[in-house]
Amino acid sequence: MMLMVSIVLGIVPWFGIAWTVATGTIRTQDGLFMSLILLFLSGVFFLNAFWEMRDKGIISFLDKKKNASASEKPVSKAASVSKEE
Repeated sequence: MMLMVSIVLGIVPWFGIAWTVATGTIRTQDGLFMSLILLFLSGVFFLNAFWEMRDKGIISFLDKKKNASASEKPVSKAASVSKEE
């Protein structure tokens, strides 16, 4: 549920940016800062959505190091010492 709320609240500021561009107020200082604030809000909500997806395992392809290290067989200390000699 929190994932969907974060995604929706991440998309909503884009409509504000589109409205700012459509009305032509993007050329003013107020319009520029309004767009920057809306982009920041969108980024915060999408970051929260990313963290939620990572915690739920939806984007497990980013954990290549964990999967690769789990598939390798651990080497014992005795085997590594005998190789060095």
